[in-house]
Amino acid sequence: MDEGTTHVGMGVHKRTIAVSVRQPDGGCDEGTIPHETRAVNRLVRTWKREAPGALRCAYEAGPCGYGLQRDLQGQGVLCQVIAPSLIPRKPGERIKTDRRDTRKLPELF
Repeated sequence: MDEGTTHVGMGVHKRTIAVSVRQPDGGCDEGTIPHETRAVNRLVRTWKREAPGALRCAYEAGPCGYGLQRDLQGQGVLCQVIAPSLIPRKPGERIKTDRRDTRKLPELF
């Protein structure tokens, strides 16, 4: 990971967004917010206030996320949409959960 950069992984759905924030010091915060513009804006303000350096986001491509990417980039947050087929998986890891996905994205940044 880049020094001083906060990495965020998101699992985007129609009604909710699962979020995993990996701090530069190695700490990790997880949670879920409503998929609403006000909730996302509030979260971005919090990230910008608490992040010591740059802020980078990533989430798996899907039908619910491209509007979110445009909103985040409009607020000055680098946001990348990752193809699910490009995310490495262990051979026995068949169950896909938001928690696993959102943790894995910041680690792979």
